[in-house]
Amino acid sequence: MGILKTQDRLLSGRAIPDALHQSFMDFYFVWANECSDHWKSLRTLTRSELFSAKALEAQSNLRNEKLTQMLDYLDTMQGKVVKIEEVVFTTLFNTLSNLLFSKDFLDLKDEDGTAHSMKSGVLKIFENAATPNVSDFFPMMEGMDLQGLRKDCLKQLNKLATFWEKIVKERRAGIASSGVNKEKDFLDRLLENEFTNTQIDMLALDLFSAGTDTVVTTMEWAMSELLRNKEIMVKVQEELKSELNSNSIEKSDFSKMTYFNACIKETLRLHPVVPLLIPRRALETCDVMNYTIPKNARIWINVWAISRDPQIWEDPHTFKPERFVGSNLDFRGHDFEFTPFGAGRRMCPGLPSGVNSIQTMLSSLILRYDWVLPNNEDPTKIDMNEKFGVTLQKEKPLELIFKHKE
Repeated sequence: MGILKTQDRLLSGRAIPDALHQSFMDFYFVWANECSDHWKSLRTLTRSELFSAKALEAQSNLRNEKLTQMLDYLDTMQGKVVKIEEVVFTTLFNTLSNLLFSKDFLDLKDEDGTAHSMKSGVLKIFENAATPNVSDFFPMMEGMDLQGLRKDCLKQLNKLATFWEKIVKERRAGIASSGVNKEKDFLDRLLENEFTNTQIDMLALDLFSAGTDTVVTTMEWAMSELLRNKEIMVKVQEELKSELNSNSIEKSDFSKMTYFNACIKETLRLHPVVPLLIPRRALETCDVMNYTIPKNARIWINVWAISRDPQIWEDPHTFKPERFVGSNLDFRGHDFEFTPFGAGRRMCPGLPSGVNSIQTMLSSLILRYDWVLPNNEDPTKIDMNEKFGVTLQKEKPLELIFKHKE
């Protein structure tokens, strides 16, 4: 609470890993060095155009279209092994690419490996940022990039930006020639606000990376926990059947799904997406709980440890959604024992969008399919080892066979 609320303003800087130190880092959003006027304008713009309740309502048809495409694809894959992280990633990526640029960038079939390459690129950026770097520990070596992490990050960033470079160029040319652009997507708003190409690239990269990997990771952990806990899965299925019309999931009121939402919360508690949150930096010297935090000190908040603290949580290592049933405890930044999305000024702005994606995709997969592990493996023996990084992924990706419910 001292960091995330009382001293939130003074501790709202970002400690940017050396791997992400680039010439354009003044244009970062998620990794913005401090809450500058540019950062504030980005937060206001993304909130109003992408993440507000009004914006999410306007996106419902598009989100439902992408969800339907995912389900149709899984229908064609019945009896075959599916790597769930790749299917969810492609669905989310195409949803975002349509919101931003009005175009699908990836194909669920991924016959040319583009989707896999794109996902690997996003993960590589996170991996580089989390890799112990000599330049982060010895400031005198900044700029040397002895491990090549900065160079590799730039390579991945440039690779991702090639997907929309042509669209931005054509859109600018269209505006210059006619003065009117018939399409109205997020790119239009950025051009109306006179964003440069570099600013557009950086914001898009932030949105694509933060808006895909976090949801993919949570989906994979949630599905793994439900598979391992058959009684909990049965309860969720019964609640969804009684509350949802499977043909209009996007119009459903998920706030009524008490136990289903409790499962999502419990997943986020036991497997927080960003286990150490993104490190903060002290803008000025200040005191927190009688400790003096010097200016420019880096602050890590170990959400993973807090979420497993036996003094806060009963039986903390057990997946027990019941702990959230009848509880007002939530992840929206007010309950500091449960902050998987952070809190204060630096709280994840895309939380409403991410939660909506998890609710619609997870409920659809539960209602439509029976989930079977390859070779009829025992679900209670799923490998739940974690792969540490900026995001907390499963070490062994979840693979499933989807069978249509009779």
